Amino acid sequence: MSAMVAGTLKSIVYKPKNVPQVARGYQRVALREARLIADYGIEGDRKGGNPKRNLNVMDDITLAELAAEGYPTGAGVLGENLIISGIDLRTLPAGAYLRIGAEAIIQLRALREPCEQLTELDSRMPESVVGRVGYMCRVVRGGLIHVGDPVTLVQQPEVT
Repeated sequence: MSAMVAGTLKSIVYKPKNVPQVARGYQRVALREARLIADYGIEGDRKGGNPKRNLNVMDDITLAELAAEGYPTGAGVLGENLIISGIDLRTLPAGAYLRIGAEAIIQLRALREPCEQLTELDSRMPESVVGRVGYMCRVVRGGLIHVGDPVTLVQQPEVT
C-alpha cells in the first residue's frame, strides 16, 4: 500500500457516554490519545456507531477560514471529533482513505451536512457553512491514535 505524508492529527475530542446533554452547543472532551474502533468511531463516544458517521473530521485550513469570518471555532466547537492539520479535506474526493498514526484508517464518506444545532453558535449557520464543516467518516481499521500522529493519504486498504 503506497502512502504519502499529508498532515498531522491536531486534535481529538469526543462525547463520553456518561456526560449529560448540554442545553446549547456541542459538549466535547479533549483527549491526547484515543482508540478508534472499526465501524464505530472513538471508543466510549456517545455518538459512535452510527453507520453514516463514525467520525466527523475537519481540517485546520477550513477552520482558519471560518475563524477569519468570525465563526466560533476550536477543538470540538463545531461538533467535529478530529482536526487534521495541513490537509484541505475539501480537495479530497469522497471515498478517499486516510491513515492516522501506525494503524488506524478512516474513509471520507460524505461532506457533513450542517444541522440546525449550529444556529445556537452563530445565527448565520447552518446555511453559510455548507461544504465547510468537515467530512463524515467511517473507521475502516481501528487502532490507537495520538495528537501529533502523521496523517497520510493511502490506497484502498486490504480488509484483514
